[in-house]
Amino acid sequence: MTQLVNNGWLATATCQPSPNFNQRPDSESVSLLVIHNISLPPGEFGTGCVEDFFCNKLETERHPFFREIENLQVSAHLLIDRQGQVTQFVGLDQRAWHAGQSCFDGRENCNDFSIGIELEGTDDQAYTEAQYQSLVACTRAIQQQYPAITFDRIVGHSDIAPGRKTDPGEAFDWSLYKKMLVTQPQ
Repeated sequence: MTQLVNNGWLATATCQPSPNFNQRPDSESVSLLVIHNISLPPGEFGTGCVEDFFCNKLETERHPFFREIENLQVSAHLLIDRQGQVTQFVGLDQRAWHAGQSCFDGRENCNDFSIGIELEGTDDQAYTEAQYQSLVACTRAIQQQYPAITFDRIVGHSDIAPGRKTDPGEAFDWSLYKKMLVTQPQ
């Protein structure tokens, strides 16, 4: 699967624009890719609640956990569901609100210079082959558009917010993902 970026949007992604974004600072260029995981309700997949959450449309009466997060305004650039389908919420040139308090290589506020990809999942449940395939395709398209995102500038949320975040968790197979990036034909 090949992905192409057109004006900050992946050509084959489903677009579901989120209001939870703003402009990057003028002096910032995109140079970091952050991989996350999310499931709503926690541990449940395919509910559509992640999409609603990123678009401020989450019905808080659907689950008790939703009352805990109802006032949060969060987004990511991309979500890859368990079937490998990609939904884009924020243009890649815009600042999505995915990293929170964060630091990478001595620089704080990673949202200013990063792209966030959420995988539908949990720290301790294996991700699907379809998710890895889509993640590789998205990563390649992003690296082509933003060449400052080298392999050593692809990190997990846990790497930029240690002690606060644990995703994408021990279930994420970093060696498989990086091997696929290097070895699979484009």
